Amino acid sequence: MPADPGDLRLFVAVLECGTLTAGAERVNLSVPAASERLQRLEHVLQVRLFERAKSGVKPTEAGVALGSHARAVLQQLERLQAEMTPYARGMRGRVRLLCNTSALTEHLPEALGGFLSANPDIDVDLQEMWSHEILQAVHMGAADVGILADSVDTAGLQTWLFRDDRLVLISPLRGARSTARRASARISFVDALDKPFVGLARDSALSRFLDDQALRVARNVHYRVRVKGFEAVRKLVASGVGVAIVPESATVLSAGESAYRVQHLTEGWATRRLMLCTKSDEGLPPFVRRLIDALRNS
Repeated sequence: MPADPGDLRLFVAVLECGTLTAGAERVNLSVPAASERLQRLEHVLQVRLFERAKSGVKPTEAGVALGSHARAVLQQLERLQAEMTPYARGMRGRVRLLCNTSALTEHLPEALGGFLSANPDIDVDLQEMWSHEILQAVHMGAADVGILADSVDTAGLQTWLFRDDRLVLISPLRGARSTARRASARISFVDALDKPFVGLARDSALSRFLDDQALRVARNVHYRVRVKGFEAVRKLVASGVGVAIVPESATVLSAGESAYRVQHLTEGWATRRLMLCTKSDEGLPPFVRRLIDALRNS
């Protein structure tokens, strides 16, 4: 098929972004140039790939089918390039890694930092997503490696345990204490919803996950304030602003922080494991295998 790989990359970008403008920007093309290239691809294939509207573009049935094949072709080309890396000066390996909030903020920085320092020829494209979005992206070949909660069905993927990751409720203490007090009592998420919350940014994977759990019991989370990072969340909770749900690993106090109360949640979804996953461990580029091995052994 006389289709240019650049046209396929553009097609996949528009497919994933939902608009011609955003897709063109992702692959560093002007909108007119991108439109011309898509028209050329449709002419080569003799099918219409998108239905165009003011709000964006929607793939036709042919477009959906091409999306699966285009990703596979581009992935194979990337693997070909990776295999040639030892023989070509200046070429680098790049791993597309998706992870949820807990992995990104609490577990990855140290492990990933060590790996990148030891492998200067490998770059990592790191993005935060919700676990079910990571699952879909890995299945579709839009990511090389994912780190997600085991609450989603990973059937059909190769998986390895990365970390245990329990979600807990933190709340203000009555009176100053030098260390966080771990309460013996547990609390349900439903009961916690009666309290005002301190949360992460609205688009963080953890915030969206908690909002979804609240909707399952026909409730809403009342956020008094949203901040970036668990340290800011802890400080606001300790000052009495509200309560928060965070990974247990994020409850360790930094120097000078005020204390707060920690309670385990009764819901089963609060006790979870973080899993490394990939579509298949067969045919993976060597640099992707190196990252997986490094994270498994971290």
